[in-house]
Amino acid sequence: MEAGEVRYEVQGPQAHLTIDRPKARNALSPGVIQGLSDALERADADPAVRVLVLTGAGEKAFCAGGDLGQFGGDGGFLATHEGRRAYGRLLTRFQDVRKPTVARVNGHALAGGLGLVLACDLAVAVEGADLGTPEIDVGLFPMMMMALLQRHLGRKRALELVLTGDRLPAREALALGLLNRVVPAAELDATVATLAGKLAGKSQAVLALGRRAFFTAEDLPLPAALEFLASQLSLNVLSDDTAEGVTAFLEKRPPQWKDR
Repeated sequence: MEAGEVRYEVQGPQAHLTIDRPKARNALSPGVIQGLSDALERADADPAVRVLVLTGAGEKAFCAGGDLGQFGGDGGFLATHEGRRAYGRLLTRFQDVRKPTVARVNGHALAGGLGLVLACDLAVAVEGADLGTPEIDVGLFPMMMMALLQRHLGRKRALELVLTGDRLPAREALALGLLNRVVPAAELDATVATLAGKLAGKSQAVLALGRRAFFTAEDLPLPAALEFLASQLSLNVLSDDTAEGVTAFLEKRPPQWKDR
């Protein structure tokens, strides 16, 4: 595992996770996957961290997908298969963390890199960034991240992307709902900081409960989803922060969250 493939920095209430392989276009290696997994655990366990920001080093690429040179299977077929499963676990880990996540898409996000963008709650991209699944052009189908793409797009658009390998300009990806904002490079950091700051200012207990409810309900049939969400709302109203939020609203003052 290469040293320093993922940088972890805490800036106030924000933990910044940076894929640090700019010469390889921040491609996913076994070290990157493990480094991101470790960073997520670290951020989730730190009570001072209230929001996670994921980005890539440099200005050209957020993440170009899997590093084909490092996934050659030196350890044999089963070891290589386990490496692919580790990427899948990483995608689900982004949803399992108790804190909101923001992708700072500083450049192209392709193949497995697009999967990382989709795994984050929110995403802000720089103008000029492309998103797509071009691995079909080297004979690989985007199997893993396709599960997330299906949850973001309708069938026709999702199939068009995975079958053709076409790259979407950031503005088009925004129109399709794959991104939340697209901004000039000079505005990227400020836009991400503003968005992350809004998230950091919310009740972390309520955000954690709500995110978990969102992802759980997503795959339930409508009647089951509504029944489940009713139970989660009942839990929500019992929290200390709900009482504080309602009291603060009635008293016309900012709430003082206890995060419980």
